[in-house]
Amino acid sequence: MAQEIERKFLVKDDSYRKMADSSSRIRQGYICSMRGRTVRVRIRDAKGYLTIKGPSNASGTSRYEWEHELPLDEAEELMRLCEPGMIDKTRYLVKVGNHTFEVDEFYGDNEGLVVAEVELKSENEAFERPDFLGEEVTGQVKYYNSFLMKVPYNRWKNDPEIG
Repeated sequence: MAQEIERKFLVKDDSYRKMADSSSRIRQGYICSMRGRTVRVRIRDAKGYLTIKGPSNASGTSRYEWEHELPLDEAEELMRLCEPGMIDKTRYLVKVGNHTFEVDEFYGDNEGLVVAEVELKSENEAFERPDFLGEEVTGQVKYYNSFLMKVPYNRWKNDPEIG
């Protein structure tokens, strides 16, 4: 099984933009967004993807992930099957040391939220922390895209009890 191990952080400034090697626009929806079991359709630039994710471990750092590239027309067709709500964001890829941070800048009802993730080979792997990283939010459900699709950031950003 493919295992995704990542840590997630809020971003405190926009210095990542100048550091980014590339960026791409992402639109994604969910065919299934049950907690612990999601089926996601993503269009990233001109490519489509279908992703299945399993439940996270207790720390929220690790979970099963399977992803398959799709032709763009098939991804667009599957988007019509998605639950209400859509994630729209730009992803910046920022190389820091031996790791690449994926920094997501959200739009629409999630405007104002910027989150960085770093994928690791093990939960205890050390990594260099760039200055733009803020509070760690690994395992906090309210920062999962599948949650943001249902309960957007602008509905709860001032309510610490959500999620």
